[in-house]
Amino acid sequence: MIQDSLQYLRNDENWVTTVLIGGILSLLGVLVVPTLLVLGYLVRVVRGTMHGEEQPPVFDEWGDLFTDGLKAFVVVFVYGLIPGLIAAVVIGGGIFSFVVGGGSDSAGLVGLGMAGILLGSLLALVLSLLAAYVVPAAISNLAQTDQLGSAFSISELRPVLTSGTYATAWVYGFALIIAASLVAGALNVIPLLGLLAGGFLGFYAAVSAYYLIGQAWGEIRDVEMRESDSLDEQAAV
Repeated sequence: MIQDSLQYLRNDENWVTTVLIGGILSLLGVLVVPTLLVLGYLVRVVRGTMHGEEQPPVFDEWGDLFTDGLKAFVVVFVYGLIPGLIAAVVIGGGIFSFVVGGGSDSAGLVGLGMAGILLGSLLALVLSLLAAYVVPAAISNLAQTDQLGSAFSISELRPVLTSGTYATAWVYGFALIIAASLVAGALNVIPLLGLLAGGFLGFYAAVSAYYLIGQAWGEIRDVEMRESDSLDEQAAV
């Protein structure tokens, strides 16, 4: 499974060009638009792999790419906003109690403040992981239906999120992204090398991860192969 995901981009003879474009856009992510284009590409990856396509998409039709990326960004933002707000309230309350307690020499308030900060941090971590688990499935439903609202349809997402197939694909994908981050971090001993590697390795790992998600989504939802794929198979026979 992981080997296939790592091979996915290299199924195209121009894969180096794709990685170069994706890596450069990832490095320029602070400018927002490049991030949206990368997200749009990941939507294309999921859309293709869920239909059984082994040929990776290319960076073209930039307007459509931007539109898909913008929709995906909304999905990521909304799912990330809820954990952020909840954690902010809990941590904020803890900091307030800590400050007030410190000023009044109240050990109880100080202890309550510390507990609030620790609880908020733990809650933020748990909710962030939960959001990270849900987002790829939400983006997959968006890719399949091309409807933004479908990304927030709990009834449609629940069977996928509770399946072992999706959970396994997510864990493998998450591991690939973490591994790429660790390698880039290790390369930080050489000035700028870690930063550059992070952009390109991060893009490659993200594509590989979403290949796994797309494959799992297609299997779970029994997504039909595209007509072009069926015609190609018939021609081959």
